[in-house]
Amino acid sequence: MTDAGLTAMPLQGLIGGVMIGLASALMLVALGRVAGISGLAARASGIAVGGAPWSWAMAFVVGLPLGAAVIAAVLGPVQTHFSNSPAILIAGGLVVGFGTRLGNGCTSGHGVSGMSRWSLRSIAATATFTAAGIAAVALMHLMGVAV
Repeated sequence: MTDAGLTAMPLQGLIGGVMIGLASALMLVALGRVAGISGLAARASGIAVGGAPWSWAMAFVVGLPLGAAVIAAVLGPVQTHFSNSPAILIAGGLVVGFGTRLGNGCTSGHGVSGMSRWSLRSIAATATFTAAGIAAVALMHLMGVAV
């Protein structure tokens, strides 16, 4: 069994997935907008002018950590591991931000909202960033960086 199998938290993942799906469906039905976190965060912070109403964007962005806190309070904390290197975290954030702009959306927008609508652009984007993620992890393992 792998280490991931020992620390897997399937109930928390299932509950989180259902909550994300419901929020995405609500945004699409109520506003006719996809629930992409990068767009909603830009709208909530005032960087973007168009898109979902500010109140919806703010509620979505604030609800993300609140939902995680509720699940952690009910089911216990989710185990996470992040790099201790500020350089790796900053570089990763910049690459993700660049990819979000280049791909006209983030993983949540394409992977959750776009693929559920059978958007070919979202399917291609999701396949691309999944392949890039696999390649990045493989490269980090080759370099001896813990992932």
